[in-house]
Amino acid sequence: MGKTTLIRKFCDALAPVRPAGFYTQEIRRAGVRRGFELVSLDGRRGVLAHVDERGPARVGKYGVDVAGFERFLEVIDFFGERYQIIIVDEIGKMECFSPKFRTLLGQLLDSEKPLVATIALKGGGIIEQTKSRSDVTLVNITRRNRDGLLSELINSLRK
Repeated sequence: MGKTTLIRKFCDALAPVRPAGFYTQEIRRAGVRRGFELVSLDGRRGVLAHVDERGPARVGKYGVDVAGFERFLEVIDFFGERYQIIIVDEIGKMECFSPKFRTLLGQLLDSEKPLVATIALKGGGIIEQTKSRSDVTLVNITRRNRDGLLSELINSLRK
């Protein structure tokens, strides 16, 4: 539906208020999706999952590099004073293999900083727990509303 595209546009629009966080994007070779890359808002990159990744953490044909993801998270200054908003793309099955991510997510949700995140449509555990929090507002992205959501999200932060 364009979740990551929306998040990237949102980050660009919020550059003056200095967001911290990351987004994911597809790794493609010859037009075929091979995995998912992590991109921090300060430009660092890492691999979240790939078809060539071996190990027990798997979603479909993708092996999740949990240790690499946790190293990637360690150097993002989510709680630094100079950052006013947190971006997480996404709270999904791959990310939730990481105990460090699950702990960090709880800390981010409990912090005073606004958190804007994409979250998997389906999933139990921390995905469902996050969605059911009273302080979380869910906005479904559809083909009909995705073009107008950017300004709606920005306006909601001003309130």
